[in-house]
Amino acid sequence: MGSPTPAREVEVRLQESIQTKQKVLQTLVPVIAQAADLIITSLEAGKKVLLCGNGGSAADCQHVAAELVGKLFVKRRALPAISLTTDTSNLTALANDFGYDVVFSRQLEALGQAGDVLIAISTSGNSPNVLEAVKTARTMGIRSIALSGRGGGALHKAVDLSIVVPSENTQRIQESHLTIEHILCELIEARFANS
Repeated sequence: MGSPTPAREVEVRLQESIQTKQKVLQTLVPVIAQAADLIITSLEAGKKVLLCGNGGSAADCQHVAAELVGKLFVKRRALPAISLTTDTSNLTALANDFGYDVVFSRQLEALGQAGDVLIAISTSGNSPNVLEAVKTARTMGIRSIALSGRGGGALHKAVDLSIVVPSENTQRIQESHLTIEHILCELIEARFANS
């Protein structure tokens, strides 16, 4: 027998993604709804959403912030959201002067306020700089929501609300994170429609 064809490899990957999302459907619906409620409550109180993560998760942070400040598909007022992954001057200065572990927590200290929500994204749940941000959030009265996988890592127990994608595969975890993020944005947007 020869090696699998590219078409077969595509099919396998799509099936893996579908199976992971089926597990998300079976296990995470209540906690995703709770996360949306937590964010909505904060926004209704005039507070904001802050996001942090590394690599692909950093891109997710930018994506979610853009959806909230702009719009997903419903015309409504802009919602305050800041991705802590986008300011290269801050990121590089903080990493240089203080170390990479504090690039998010230091920004959170400057920009956050009690009642805000921090969305902390880490596929492993063990990113030191994300964990530092969550620790800072707790001291500031900022509620925290984790998006992770691989059992949730240290992040799972460090946050107020933990959404752990039931997978060990980084790609499948990230694909599910994007789906969950879009669902959160849709639920939030529905609440603020026509505002």
